[in-house]
Amino acid sequence: MNARLARPEDAAAIAAIYSAGIADRVATFETRPRSAADIQAWFDGRHPLVVVEEAGGVIAFASTSTYRPRECYAGIAEFSVYVARTARGQGAGRLAMQALLREAERAGFWKLVSRVFVENTASRALLRGLGFREVGVYEKHGRLDGVWRDVVIVEYLLAANL
Repeated sequence: MNARLARPEDAAAIAAIYSAGIADRVATFETRPRSAADIQAWFDGRHPLVVVEEAGGVIAFASTSTYRPRECYAGIAEFSVYVARTARGQGAGRLAMQALLREAERAGFWKLVSRVFVENTASRALLRGLGFREVGVYEKHGRLDGVWRDVVIVEYLLAANL
């Protein structure tokens, strides 16, 4: 496995992985599958997007996006990480996040944040192992398929930019 910056031609593979994650209902409140065209918009020149490849195919990705539009939060980014169903539990998520942390620091961000479903123990363990801090819990943060879900707030400080 190797990690690298994503290229626009990776959009279809990223969309397939993300859409599977949406369908699984364990990592996001999103319910609409994504297309390659949707993913193309992520290549904005500001937010890092990395992929993990194995045997020539994309098996995982991690990305950042805008945290809040206010200028005072310009150095904070939200992040996501998704792994293809067939590659879960093999270290691809860790590799993707390690690459994303490097690229986010290089891009000038000082903090990454996200929200993780409280019952998503695999993601929580991955993030704790990488040094993310669980800040607290948002109760009933959103509904997914009519059910209220709680999320754990996580953060990581990128020391070089503090």
